[in-house]
Amino acid sequence: MAPQLQDRTLKALSLILSYPTRELQQAMPEIGAVLASDTRLTAATRRALRPLVEELAERDIYELEEQFVLLFDRSRTLSLNLFEHVHGESRDRGGAMVSLVETYRAAGFDPVTSELPDHLPVLLEFLATQPFGEARETLADAAHIFEALNARLVRRESQYGAVFASLLMLSGATVDSKALAELLEQPEDDPTDLEALDEVWEESEVLFGPDPNAGCPQVRDMLSRMDTPINPAPQAAE
Repeated sequence: MAPQLQDRTLKALSLILSYPTRELQQAMPEIGAVLASDTRLTAATRRALRPLVEELAERDIYELEEQFVLLFDRSRTLSLNLFEHVHGESRDRGGAMVSLVETYRAAGFDPVTSELPDHLPVLLEFLATQPFGEARETLADAAHIFEALNARLVRRESQYGAVFASLLMLSGATVDSKALAELLEQPEDDPTDLEALDEVWEESEVLFGPDPNAGCPQVRDMLSRMDTPINPAPQAAE
C-alpha cells in the first residue's frame, strides 16, 4: 500500500499555531507558499493569512513569544486545547482525551510533545496524515469552536484569527449557532490579571476517568468518526 501523503495545508496551520521559535520563523516563507497555493481556501482567506505569515517571519522572536503566551496560554477562552471549550476541566474531558490517545495509537501516530492530546496543533498534525475526507469531518465537529476563537481574536485585533477562519473553511461546515452562542457567552479572561488566572487554574484539574466512553455528547460526537480505524488511501501528489 502506498504511504499516505501529508496534507501540507493542515501541517502548515499546525505549525503556525505552535509556540514561536526561530526555526519556525525560518520556515515561514515555505509555510506561506503552501497556504497561498491551496485553492480549497478562497482568495480572500489566503490574503487574510498573509499578514500573520509576515508577522511570524519578521517580528522580534521575543515579542512573538510574549504575544503567543498572552493569547493562548493565559486565556482559557482562547485555549488551543479543544476539549477545554467543550467541557472545561471535568472528568468527561479526561475520558475523551484517553479515547483520542487511543485513536492516535491505532493510526500509528505518536506525537513527540508534552502537550495534551486535544491540543489543536497536535490534532492538526494527526489529521494531516489522514485522508482529507476523514480530516474534514473531524474539523466540522469543531466548527463552532473555530468560529468562536476567530471572533475573539478579531476583537483583540490579532492576526491569528485568520487561521481559525481557514480551518472553518476547510471543514466545509455550517456553524451551529446555538453552540456558538453558548461559547461566546463565556466571559473572556484578562491575560494581564495573573492573580485571577492563578486562582482559575488552581481550581481546575484534568481528571482522566476510567471510562473513556462516558461523558459529554459533544465530545463523543467529535471523536465518533475518529474512533473507527482508518485505512489510508493513496492520494495524488499536488
